[in-house]
Parts: sequence; C-alpha cells; structure tokens
Amino acid sequence: MAEGLTIRQLTEEVMRLAAEKGFGVKPEEVSVPEKIALIHSEVSEALRAFRYKNLDGKKGFAEELADIVIRVAHLAGIYGINLEQEIIKKGEYNKNRVWDWDKINETHQ
Repeated sequence: MAEGLTIRQLTEEVMRLAAEKGFGVKPEEVSVPEKIALIHSEVSEALRAFRYKNLDGKKGFAEELADIVIRVAHLAGIYGINLEQEIIKKGEYNKNRVWDWDKINETHQ
C-alpha cells in the first residue's frame, strides 16, 4: 500500500485487496461476528506484543496495530461506512464530552 493515503483511500485499497484475495466485499460474503472476532484477535496480539516489549518487526506492536486498522477498514468498506467522516464526527463529539473519572476504573496519566 502506498504511503500518505487518506483513510478513505486506505479503505479503498483494503477493499481492492480483499476482492483480489477473496476475503469478501459484500455483506452477504462475510460473517460480521467472525470479522469482529478477528479484529479482537488483532487487538489481543497487539497487547501481547506490547507487554513483551516487541514494538517493531514481525508480530510487533506496530504491525498488530496496522492489522487492526486494516481489518476495521475492511469491515467498514463492506458496509460502505466512511470511516474518515465517522472519526471526524466522533472527534467533534468528544471535544465537549465529559467523563466522570471517579466512576471509571481506568488509569490515566
């Protein structure tokens, strides 16, 4: 894939590759639960790579994050979701969003 792609262009490239490799490009050609499980597996692989300080290279944290984005772009492309637009929309919403950190069991620094 080429460098400097927009999210929309990246999704188009992922869909082109999916069609070429037979991964499905229409809703009736895929199982959404399976695709979500595969996204989850990539997230788990990223966590494992990070925990074991494998940040770069094969099966490294960076590669696993890329796998997550590719799988999400594939699922979004199948359903015609404009990820770029949705990310911008969500970012705008989050600008004014307030979290009650006392009620959330997360660590933030």
